[in-house]
Amino acid sequence: MTQHPRPADADREFVAGAYDLHVHVGPDVVPRSVDDLTLARRFAEVGLAGFVLKSHYVPTAERASVVRAAVPGVDVLGALALNVASGGMNPTAVEIAARSGARLVWFPTVDSVNQRESKAEAPAGATPPMWAALQEDLRAQGIDPPPVRVVDESGAVRDDVVAVLTLMAKHDLVLATGHLSAAEILVVVRAAAEVGLRRMIVTHPEFTSQRLTADQQAELVDLGAYMERCFTTPYTGKVEWDVMIDNIRRTGPEHSFLSSDLGQPSNPPVEDGLPLMARHLLDAGFSEEEVRTMAVDNTTLLAAQPVTATAESVR
Repeated sequence: MTQHPRPADADREFVAGAYDLHVHVGPDVVPRSVDDLTLARRFAEVGLAGFVLKSHYVPTAERASVVRAAVPGVDVLGALALNVASGGMNPTAVEIAARSGARLVWFPTVDSVNQRESKAEAPAGATPPMWAALQEDLRAQGIDPPPVRVVDESGAVRDDVVAVLTLMAKHDLVLATGHLSAAEILVVVRAAAEVGLRRMIVTHPEFTSQRLTADQQAELVDLGAYMERCFTTPYTGKVEWDVMIDNIRRTGPEHSFLSSDLGQPSNPPVEDGLPLMARHLLDAGFSEEEVRTMAVDNTTLLAAQPVTATAESVR
């Protein structure tokens, strides 16, 4: 069995009250290290506020509402990924997700043009994502629909994307850019800002299929986006810690937030991701205030209830 580092109690206390906005847990169509109910109980034990349930394939708002009822005090939030299984750039899926209490919408991940072309290739020695094998299996069965496009042939944002973003702004949903390319991310975030989306996340900008430069990240920050710093990206060898650390410094900790992207059986327990990452950043020279901003303040802001909704409509 692989031995993983375990966070010190002091580091757990340091990130108390944080949300993890990116976890992959069961039930799922690929093996996961923990189910959502068990994870909620673990979060309660270690003092974390809540988490967003991410699935590349199914909406999770209904699951989240069941877990919240079963484990009071842990704010488990639902989401939607606009992949082929959800109908792609599908306004109906977004509307239903919003009415079901979803908080966050990922733009295409496994079915983005960029990710399909990248084929989940990673640096030598890096751990491949678990969904890559499933995608290959679907293709082997002849299940290979076209990718979900967000820009037209000229590189301009598509009308159906603007329609989805406008609907998200109406419901004050959080945009996450998924596995789009750097060029696509810039186009989509600009369009999102133009239609009035308040909260925008650039999903793991250091990941193998994104690789946004510090200058590109700075441009997105100027548009109001937050950079997501995922624990698994450097932990699994997809990027050097020093690269992520330099990107945080160049764009400012106030524009970054920490998430784990955990749930894979080969990786540390999900609840260990945030304190382990906080310790790494503290050791790299970030101040306690800066790390608390990234781990707690910004995740709380991004997880906050929509301003257009009442408690009854999202619970």
